[in-house]
Amino acid sequence: MFAIDWIRQRFAEIEVAVVFLTRLPLTRSKPIDRGDVARALWSAPIVGGVVGALGGAVYMLFSQLHLPALPAAALAIATTAGITGCLHEDGFADVADGFGGGATGERKLEIMRDSRIGTYGACALVLSFVLRISALASLHDPGLVFAALIAAQAAARAGLAAFMRYVPPARADGLSASAGIPPRISGIAAIALGLLALSGSFGVTAGLVALVALACLHGAMAWLCQRQIQGQTGDVLGAVEQIGEIAVLLIAAALAGM
Repeated sequence: MFAIDWIRQRFAEIEVAVVFLTRLPLTRSKPIDRGDVARALWSAPIVGGVVGALGGAVYMLFSQLHLPALPAAALAIATTAGITGCLHEDGFADVADGFGGGATGERKLEIMRDSRIGTYGACALVLSFVLRISALASLHDPGLVFAALIAAQAAARAGLAAFMRYVPPARADGLSASAGIPPRISGIAAIALGLLALSGSFGVTAGLVALVALACLHGAMAWLCQRQIQGQTGDVLGAVEQIGEIAVLLIAAALAGM
């Protein structure tokens, strides 16, 4: 009976992660309460893997229709962005605008809350899409693209729970503060799932190297956030995901070129 309850709870947490992180048509009978998202973040790499698989399927479809690699890659990335409702892209743009345009921590947070996009945010979005699309297009092989998208989408979300746990919220309110602090086991499980995705796509050695690279990027982002706004926000978490996604796809492109 305990095992059944445990399994049901894990599936409920995956459901919360799907509802929170995507626009997939999944209805939830109960509202998401404070702390539910934090507990569910261990499954963020699973949700990311699904998003990546759907993007990879789109690339495969258009590849079969003899569409060149560049537009096929653009459609694959557009699919992943559409599935998530551009959640992470929005955060990345807001962080670029806030960190680039604000003179003080308070002003940076104020800019990040503004729904309008500025020059820094627009440039960040263009750079994000160009890097991801070009990295995918350089792989050419649909099987490699499929594996790279799963690895990138899963691994980019693997560190979110740990980042939220060890970098305090910059605001008393807002998305990150209301989500709660993920348990330590959630952070460990998410990182393990991210490593599994990286190893499955790149091999164990390259997967470990990619995980170390992501850890360094997360550390640098944590340091930057502490200096800029004394903590993290929901927008920062979106930026962390985008940076991780870009990094993994660039690593995939580099490995393919070796």
